[in-house]
Amino acid sequence: MKTIALLFFLAFSLSTFAQGDYQLNQAIDFFRTNKMVNGEIKNMISEKDIEGSPYLNPEFIKGDVYTSSKVKFVEIPLRYNIYNDEMQFQSPDGKVAAIAAPEIIEKVTFGDYTMEYIPFINAKKIRRGFFKLVVKGNATLYARPNIEYRQPVPPGAYKEPEPARFLEKPDSYYIRIGMDAAQKIESKSDLETVFPDHAEEVANFIKKNKVNQRKEDKLKALVEYYNSLQ
Repeated sequence: MKTIALLFFLAFSLSTFAQGDYQLNQAIDFFRTNKMVNGEIKNMISEKDIEGSPYLNPEFIKGDVYTSSKVKFVEIPLRYNIYNDEMQFQSPDGKVAAIAAPEIIEKVTFGDYTMEYIPFINAKKIRRGFFKLVVKGNATLYARPNIEYRQPVPPGAYKEPEPARFLEKPDSYYIRIGMDAAQKIESKSDLETVFPDHAEEVANFIKKNKVNQRKEDKLKALVEYYNSLQ
């Protein structure tokens, strides 16, 4: 699917009112104050004839966009493309646009999801991407949705052809301390080293509660316990 990139040009002269620490704008203000231009296609893959879905939520869900400039846009039709790591919205005329400058996004909430665009460590490099928020605090737990694109398989002598498909994979989990880049949790040793200031307490909690790095409820309990020690 071809997407249109979105460049943010925030205009604060529109009619708004304060709500908490955020300046509140309606959906129509979001469309008026953002300029859409033809953009680069991130991955040259058409969704046509591909089984499965690359989306966290295939249908657009109305949600809110919070910016680092403390502006909140409400009632925006949103969906998240896992494969492209894009937060997309739908304009009133039905066009699909992707946020091309997500670094100015503080968070996005839609349906049961809250997502943040944060730095994380990947292959010893710091990158940025969208993550589902699980627990917020001095230590923050995130879930990273994963999708695999599998190439089509041509027919063989005794084998039927297989179409291209998107395969949903289990979430990966990351922990972020303060404003540092989030670290992927792949083993129990990762859990112990990510909390160096309370290593002994954390190690005891992991052992006592049989914390599994692949179980979200166990990780949530661990992060909440660590935050209670601060």
